[in-house]
Amino acid sequence: MILEDKKWDVVIIGGGPSGYTAALYLSRATLSVLVLAGVQAGGQLMNTTEVENFPGFKDGVLGPDLMMDMEAQAKKFGAEVRYENVTKVELNGEIKKVWVGDSEFLAKAIIISTGASSKMLGLGEEKFMGRGVSTCAVCDAAFFRDKVTAVVGGGDAAMEDALALAKYAKEVYLIHRRDELKASKIMQERIKANSKIKIIWSSEVVGVSGDEKLKTLKIKNSKVDTGVDPYTTMEVDGLFLAIGHFPATELFKGQVDLDEKGFLKTGITFGNEKVWLEGYPTMTSIDGVFGAGDVVDFKYKQAITAAGMGCQAALDAEKYLTGHTQSY
Repeated sequence: MILEDKKWDVVIIGGGPSGYTAALYLSRATLSVLVLAGVQAGGQLMNTTEVENFPGFKDGVLGPDLMMDMEAQAKKFGAEVRYENVTKVELNGEIKKVWVGDSEFLAKAIIISTGASSKMLGLGEEKFMGRGVSTCAVCDAAFFRDKVTAVVGGGDAAMEDALALAKYAKEVYLIHRRDELKASKIMQERIKANSKIKIIWSSEVVGVSGDEKLKTLKIKNSKVDTGVDPYTTMEVDGLFLAIGHFPATELFKGQVDLDEKGFLKTGITFGNEKVWLEGYPTMTSIDGVFGAGDVVDFKYKQAITAAGMGCQAALDAEKYLTGHTQSY
């Protein structure tokens, strides 16, 4: 076991919008900050093209460029960033312990900002991310003006994506594997009232193809008559996946409280009265451990809300540390 010489005020696990924003605020407050951003630093924005809805960029900004600028801004004020994956944590006690392989890091406070990943179909569609495949219609719908698009899913998120696309796209196909939707009644009514949206029932996407960009989907219908080919091929410009997210919290199971879907529980999202009364709304069930971004946020999942939560977690962590000055 290699104990790193430097001990940190705050170690931030994760390097997306929330992690880099937290690092910026904490390093500007002259605290020592280490960001363990992971080998795939930057979060989901690294897989997007142009981002048009992040305030301050009137002409849009490329997702990877935004992440690199946020990282550079945090570094400017003294934060250290390492592109390494955390392999183990020990979060109880005054001093928190974080491991990257055999290297051990000590910190007075931890911010967990490991994010969440969109569930994929497992068909190799990842190679078309940002080139016809997206997991955020709210972010990317405007790029599909007068195009043919498809949304996979049957819950409220899929309905919201289809409605967002219908404002721009020529056609929106909602592909659902069942013969009834899971979404709320009001959302279903809105979908069925929109002439641009057509529902493909009892079907699932079983193949994707294209060259540099997505071109076609292979769709299987589970309820065709015997002797009828269940497979069809559809030409589309865009495929939007709305089949759920899973938070990156496997590392923290058994140490901090998680909800039934695996998201971190904090005072902000789950109304933890204890941490609210203590004045740390972003704190988890463990003192000195805070959560921010999509690892907490099960609803909005936007870069700007993640950055805002990173700011909140940083301010809470700074306040927490003013009353915790124990030496290592």
